[in-house]
Amino acid sequence: MAQSLIIDGLKRRRLPINLRQSGNSDAQMLISTRVRKSPWWHMSKAAGCWAYTTYNHQYHPRAYIKPEDGGLMEEYRFLTEHVSMWDVAVERQIQVKGPDAAEFVNLLITRDVHSLLPPMKARYVILCNQYGGVVNDPVLLRVAEDEFWFSISDSDLLLWAQGVNTFRKFNVEIHELDVSPVQIQGPKSAALMEKMFGAHVREIPYYGLIHDTLNGHAVTISRTGFSAEVGFEIYLHDSMIHADDIWPHILEQGEEFGLRVIAPSHVRRLEAGILSYGQDMDIESNPFEVRLGWQVDLNKDDFIGKDALARIKDEGVQQRLVGLKLGGEPLTWYNEDFYLVKDSDSGDDVGYVTSAFWSPNLESNIALAVMPRSHWRRGSRASVQLPADGIVDAEVTRVPFYDPTKEVPKTAL
Repeated sequence: MAQSLIIDGLKRRRLPINLRQSGNSDAQMLISTRVRKSPWWHMSKAAGCWAYTTYNHQYHPRAYIKPEDGGLMEEYRFLTEHVSMWDVAVERQIQVKGPDAAEFVNLLITRDVHSLLPPMKARYVILCNQYGGVVNDPVLLRVAEDEFWFSISDSDLLLWAQGVNTFRKFNVEIHELDVSPVQIQGPKSAALMEKMFGAHVREIPYYGLIHDTLNGHAVTISRTGFSAEVGFEIYLHDSMIHADDIWPHILEQGEEFGLRVIAPSHVRRLEAGILSYGQDMDIESNPFEVRLGWQVDLNKDDFIGKDALARIKDEGVQQRLVGLKLGGEPLTWYNEDFYLVKDSDSGDDVGYVTSAFWSPNLESNIALAVMPRSHWRRGSRASVQLPADGIVDAEVTRVPFYDPTKEVPKTAL
């Protein structure tokens, strides 16, 4: 019998989520020229990367330490106890520059850029389409009075922004830059950054920016990251040309701190409730369904999607992304399927898991799941169908799962 892709109680999507439980595979990814290699590709490969996905039409490292040596849980340990470096060139930089840059950006994002983002600051923002669906959830950097960089998540924001301005005709240039970041994350990251740049990097506020040089090349530094640990991002200008001068230099400088190259930690980002675009939300998700209602300022004069979002907020939503704690053996690899969530009494499918991992901090499996209104309340019981363990018990819980006020990354350096 064919597996249903429709769950009663959740909204009907124009393009349904594939909820077939096909299980983990041993397929290999084809490496070809139609997907971009980052400027750091060859060096991340030399550092031991053995598993990749694609993100923003680019190969994205997802594992370095082999399972027999501790795998992703060992990478998590390096992140949370020492210092790590990540190849995150997939965060492609979309530049909006010109006399109308602030006004154009203000049209795209759901909050007011003028009050939110003075020069040399960064903020997490969202962009919505005319239906209220989330187009992208980037970190927005204002690197000058008339220049913004969207450090994008996994969707084609360049095409969206250029398309909008084809008709709006703001006086701006919109292009992708040859700027590629690496993330330096973990409790020893500030010490490493001070060694490379000087004591002034400790003065960068959370989500602050500075321009600097590293090994003779221009960089922009932000105190941001995808880890919810103390961390920085180093954005190398002209990265395709200068990458070979920067990556080995950072590794050399980091030796005394035990620096290790790892993949972006989806274990730690899940503990922090940080969403992954394309996995926890997509263009058919509106902000109120995915815990991003706080990003929507309906008092703002105008932005794309405002009317639709006002209507959605007024009508309410029928599904929401919630947190689950669940049983079973520790989940130490990425979920290949959207695991089905079932009502604990009837056994009927009521939702699906978008992200799941073992949490060392909570000593439990945790997950984000799309659930109907009947299963939103904290403490509600359910069950989840896991590929190895079958049906396991689950309970709706708080998100973020750990450090909800982000005291760790905001720690004074």
